[in-house]
Amino acid sequence: MDKLSAMQTFVRVVESRSFSAVADELHATQSAISKQVAALERSLGANLLVRTTRSLALTEEGERYFVQARRLVAEIAEAESALKTGEEQLRGWIRVAAPVGFGRLKLMPLVKSFMAAHPDVRVDLRLHDSFIDLVDQGIDVTVRIGALDDSRLVARRVGTSQRMLLAHSDYVRALSPGSHAPVDPEDLLAHECIVYTEMSNSNSWTFTAGAGASATRGTLRSVRVAGHIQTNSSEVLRLAVVTGMGIGYAPTWLFENELASGEVVRLMPYWESPQSPIHLVSPPERKHAAKVRAFVEHVSTALA
Repeated sequence: MDKLSAMQTFVRVVESRSFSAVADELHATQSAISKQVAALERSLGANLLVRTTRSLALTEEGERYFVQARRLVAEIAEAESALKTGEEQLRGWIRVAAPVGFGRLKLMPLVKSFMAAHPDVRVDLRLHDSFIDLVDQGIDVTVRIGALDDSRLVARRVGTSQRMLLAHSDYVRALSPGSHAPVDPEDLLAHECIVYTEMSNSNSWTFTAGAGASATRGTLRSVRVAGHIQTNSSEVLRLAVVTGMGIGYAPTWLFENELASGEVVRLMPYWESPQSPIHLVSPPERKHAAKVRAFVEHVSTALA
């Protein structure tokens, strides 16, 4: 058995979740692909995959092996490409993760332009608002918004995310007589607030008094808000705001077009919100990969 070939086949089967798709890709029979993976399992003395008639899944041993195997396969492909051409050619898969809203609105156009510049590169873009482990998931680059707490990772700061208090203009116009848009943090207690649960202290919103605020500049105020809807999805948060369901505490990049048109308006402009750094983060073993370096540079330049 050619172990490298079997490892490459195993990686592609897991990535595509299909023996038949890999058989078509390699111009082989499905039986041949299945036998190659089975031979790899025998040589390792471990079951890597659980097969059913409709799907396949990694075993616990398979998950651990897949992370390392995919890294080795990618590094070998890059080394062979550089040897054959005399320079590093960008080719193969790069796995990118990002928060859902940021990925859709800000990162996806940059993925498109990167792929146009490097047609032999394939991008596996995974969007999650919850935290994911880069090493366990085999991610090459991820976007992290907020403080970083894992010193093992390689990070490059590419920008800042600014939160603001936002509402659709229809929400403001529909306020009942005697009500008014919030001017001070305490006013939020009388309003329908949309809580984003992936944010730490999700229903405790903190503001700092700026020039023109009713309190001394620099004064911190926190208020515990409530409403009829909360969500762990930035896309649901965005939709709830633009449909006038309430007030959101969200990054401005999530509403760039709506803010520019006046459809969504900023509330409490004299009260400032905390800023969060935006980083591109990679596992240390992937920082030297040519395609990872190129992708990070491409995104960094565009966002800067």
